[in-house]
Amino acid sequence: MTQREFETIVADIGLSAVPEKLRDRIKNVAFIIEYEPSKETRKKQGLRHNQTLLGLYHGIPQSVRGVNYGVGNVLPDTITLYQKPIEEAGGGDPVKIREVIKNTIWHEVAHHFGLDHKEIAKRERKV
Repeated sequence: MTQREFETIVADIGLSAVPEKLRDRIKNVAFIIEYEPSKETRKKQGLRHNQTLLGLYHGIPQSVRGVNYGVGNVLPDTITLYQKPIEEAGGGDPVKIREVIKNTIWHEVAHHFGLDHKEIAKRERKV
């Protein structure tokens, strides 16, 4: 799949991956698409050779933002989606790739709201 096709799918899904009641609470977040995690990112995340990332949230979670957050210039938080690992996780099937993108966006937005991996997994089991 080309980068443009991948970007179109991400744009099409957008925040529909997030429960409607939370969408309006997402503030100051930029979505980025990279082909795959860099060596530096892999090292920072403590990934082994056979591990990878589908997405990565970087920023200040809403749960820890103080009253002064946003005073002055504040760069947006970022959610990076990694095209190659997502395509591999979807087995090259466009329908499955869309589902992986949707799940990855939800997962990373959950980090934006301050949920850790344990809480995210708990909520995913409920769905």
